[in-house]
Amino acid sequence: MADPATTVGEPWGPSEVPTTALLTDHYELTMLRAAFQSGTADRRCVFELFPRKLPDGRRYGVVAGVGRALRALSHFRFDDESRQFLLDRGIVDQQTADWLADFRFSGQIWGYAEGEMFFPGSPLMVVESTFAEAVLLETVLLSIYNHDSAIASAASRMTAVADGRPCLEMGARRTQELSAVAAARAAYIAGFDGTSSLEAGRRYGVPTIGTAAHAFTLLHDNERDAFTAQIAALGEDTTLLVDTYDVDEAVRTAVELTGGKIGSVRLDSGDLPVQAKHVRSLLDSLGAIHTKIIVTSDLDEWQIAALSGAPVDGYGVGTALVTGSGHPTCGFVYKMVARATSDEPDAPMIHVAKKSASKATIGGRKYAVRSYDSRGVADAEVIGIDKEPTVESGRDLLVPLVTDGEIVGREPLAAARERHRKAFAELPLAASKMSRGEPVLETVFV
Repeated sequence: MADPATTVGEPWGPSEVPTTALLTDHYELTMLRAAFQSGTADRRCVFELFPRKLPDGRRYGVVAGVGRALRALSHFRFDDESRQFLLDRGIVDQQTADWLADFRFSGQIWGYAEGEMFFPGSPLMVVESTFAEAVLLETVLLSIYNHDSAIASAASRMTAVADGRPCLEMGARRTQELSAVAAARAAYIAGFDGTSSLEAGRRYGVPTIGTAAHAFTLLHDNERDAFTAQIAALGEDTTLLVDTYDVDEAVRTAVELTGGKIGSVRLDSGDLPVQAKHVRSLLDSLGAIHTKIIVTSDLDEWQIAALSGAPVDGYGVGTALVTGSGHPTCGFVYKMVARATSDEPDAPMIHVAKKSASKATIGGRKYAVRSYDSRGVADAEVIGIDKEPTVESGRDLLVPLVTDGEIVGREPLAAARERHRKAFAELPLAASKMSRGEPVLETVFV
């Protein structure tokens, strides 16, 4: 298995990677075509990707998808096939198609680093380039950031209430197949210890886990034969699923077959807090004091919290995790906030903003700093317009991701995981509450 501390996540060689340029919406290309005709395509612009608000009741969010977005950008090319498709459908004209043939993003991108926390209005990505270059990236960036950050935000809540007990991602069968791989990556950033998805292990180096399902027990004439076969193949440290028939009998059989050395037993049904206490007592009475108890069965952060007082050693989470635990998207938007007054290279920049009811935006290029109180606890997200905000104690949140078209923001997945751990530790204690509430940090524009 690849080392998650060093794996960046390039699953294919350059010649094998399909273009990502058509992972976009039709209107991105029609806007481009119209901008060429009006002579505004090369006008310098600043776009920003940000949340208007957090999902209802959430106290913070977690940035994920940065590495995947940078990879998508590196393969954002309009090859012969994609250009012909656009021409055949009448989406672009020949002038636009010819320009697309040589498309390479050449601008600047700054953003919050992966694993960082975000709050309403946080400028998670700032894109500065021509209108033609920046507008094409809107949909692919939003689709990656919205999905991955939703999963990481849910995963962070789960690992927070797990309070050091390992969480394992098991949701591959509950979502679209490629979304499952991205979800496993995002969950790992937010503190999950492993995934059932082998593709996530191959592609991103996330540790993979798994032993047997009920089908393996049902394959055999009895539970004893099934357990014997699994132990023979995988060793005494394996995890045996003990609720296919009778839990007590299964636990006794597992202990007998291993002399009390079975690694773990898994509970996948019933009243889990009650079951876990009963099984722990039974294991201890049989001398299997080191055998761990893993629980699964449609867990979410509230059920994990409810199990905090039970003798549980780890959690397997599926559906709730890969669907964002009720919030499958973060509602991020990608909006122009500044543009040049003309197409001249040295033309001054002006603020632009929407005034739409309930969808108004704030014009001007943003800078972000997280400020801290005297104890080192984060107390505000301070957003400067056109300049870096000044705070008594704080740290900059925007880092270079792309410089003059060159991707500079790649990093190992382990770095994002460690960043999340540190960023969460900086938040006020209220961040750990599962009850509905307001964001734990106020966003202040200066």
